[in-house]
Amino acid sequence: METYITTDELATRIHYDARTIRPRLKDAVLLEGVHYIRPFGGRKLLFIREAIQRDIGKFSAGRAPMGSAAVAGGIPMASGAMIHG
Repeated sequence: METYITTDELATRIHYDARTIRPRLKDAVLLEGVHYIRPFGGRKLLFIREAIQRDIGKFSAGRAPMGSAAVAGGIPMASGAMIHG
């Protein structure tokens, strides 16, 4: 079961300002349908706590030395896919 949280609740949990989450993280690293939804097609955003917890460290892992990325099976992309090459 997924747990939905508001922008303010997410900001408190990850120690970011809510005004940073909306313009800088949303759609750059937090993807609609993966990390958040718009209930009933409205403007309000509800973030999926489990998806964010699962993916919060992936971008840091992508900045690890190349040997670490190769061991992990490739280079992670924003879409969630991996580049093997």
